[in-house]
Order: sequence, then structure tokens, then C-alpha cells
Amino acid sequence: MSTRRFFPTALPWLLLLAFGLFTAWLRYGFIEPPELAHLCDDTHGPAWCGVRTAIVLGFNSYGFGIAALIVTALSLILKKPWLAWLAAALGVLAVILYCFYAGAFALLVGSLRLVRLQTNRMMVTPGHPHRHGNRQIQTQP
Repeated sequence: MSTRRFFPTALPWLLLLAFGLFTAWLRYGFIEPPELAHLCDDTHGPAWCGVRTAIVLGFNSYGFGIAALIVTALSLILKKPWLAWLAAALGVLAVILYCFYAGAFALLVGSLRLVRLQTNRMMVTPGHPHRHGNRQIQTQP
């Protein structure tokens, strides 16, 4: 694979890895530490307590899993690479934030869909140089 093809192919996977690391930090560094939870117990807590509460409500209501499944279904219907990546990313988010079954399904289907769309894009072969693309019959000279 040439360098020209490698970076556009690898970029979504590197971004997915970076998103997974960010999501792991979100869970283990922002949601789970008890000292941060106790800061948000007070009514006059820091400004980021609203974001933390929204994230906690998101995984308590299984919202991340439902969102991952919806985007996964859209990626199968619309066949867009960015939707497949988003399905895989929401799958990672859902798996790490306690929505295991829906997140695992979305991660698997989103990843497979992204691989399939990337493979289809790379496997496009150019037409024969002496053949016309409109399928008209040409006489021999």
C-alpha cells in the first residue's frame, strides 16, 4: 500500500483509538473518582458538574447504547464511511460507559462496515485505456 493510500485509510482507525483513550479517561478520570463525585454533591459545585451529571444520566438510562444502535442502523442504510466510524465510536463509548451489549454490537458492525467501505473504495479499478466507458461498440481501424 502506498503512502498516498495509507494515511486516508489509517486515519479513521487512529481517531477511533484516540476516542477510545479519551472515553477511558472520561470513565476512570472524570466519572468514577469519589472526590469528583463529592464535589458535585454540593449545590454550589464546579461548572463541569452539569456535564458529569449528563454523562451519568446517559449511561444510567442506556442512552449511549440506544444512540449507538441508531447510528449503526443508519450506517448500514446510508453506506457513508463517517457514519460507520461514528457507529464504531459510539460503540466504544457505550462499552466503556456500561452499555455493554448495544455498544459491543455497534462497535462490531461499525468497524466491519468501515472496513467494507474502505475496501470498496480501494478496490475500484480504472477502466481499460483502449475501451470506451459508455459501452458503445467501436469498429476496428
